[in-house]
Amino acid sequence: MTTLLVFGDSLSFHGPDGPMPADDARLWPNVAAAELGGTAELVAGFGWTARDAYWSLVGDPRVWTLLPKADVLVLGVGSMDTLPSPLPTYLRQGLRYVRPDGLRRWARDRYLAAQPWLSQVMGGRPVALPPGLTVRYLDLILTSIRALRPTLPAVGVLPPEHRAPSYGGVHTGRVPGAMAISRWASSIGVPVLDLASLTRDHVLGGHGNADGMHWGWDAHKAVGRALAELVVSTGAKQT
Repeated sequence: MTTLLVFGDSLSFHGPDGPMPADDARLWPNVAAAELGGTAELVAGFGWTARDAYWSLVGDPRVWTLLPKADVLVLGVGSMDTLPSPLPTYLRQGLRYVRPDGLRRWARDRYLAAQPWLSQVMGGRPVALPPGLTVRYLDLILTSIRALRPTLPAVGVLPPEHRAPSYGGVHTGRVPGAMAISRWASSIGVPVLDLASLTRDHVLGGHGNADGMHWGWDAHKAVGRALAELVVSTGAKQT
């Protein structure tokens, strides 16, 4: 039985109507695992960048228990890294810690209202995580895991497109991010799944989540099936 260890962001557990339990069979990690006759172990969070995935690897003891069981490593992060982040990440994420509650809600509402305009005015820069750091953390994840599992097959992803009003429809960071990931993956022989080519028509055609970023079930199915084919190409253990 093939076990996929998937590091993901919200694209890995959001459906057309919002977030779903990690074991929902319609999510792309589970679609891929079912195609392979196996299971998926998902390690993911809202807005996770490659840095967040690395932090989960080094800081979450549950992840450590999954490493010996994995047959394939899926680096399903890097997409959120490319999104506009008008506020520096530490300030944006720090809004959740503002007290009292009324002040936190006020600050959060004001930032969310300003984010689309700021994304446009600032040309989509800065991004949540620069391409160089995305590649750095992806490489840290891979090298750390392969220090324990030297022959573990790995696959990655290239970021998809969005039409999210919350970012003013701006996504100038996607191409530089995709290019950096692609160069890194090619240099070390890690095959990648181009999420943009698989989901572009679905998302830009308005067939996904109303937020303009997350996918409907048709896109999850397409991504899952394509991932299964990519995993087969790595020669990973099959059922």
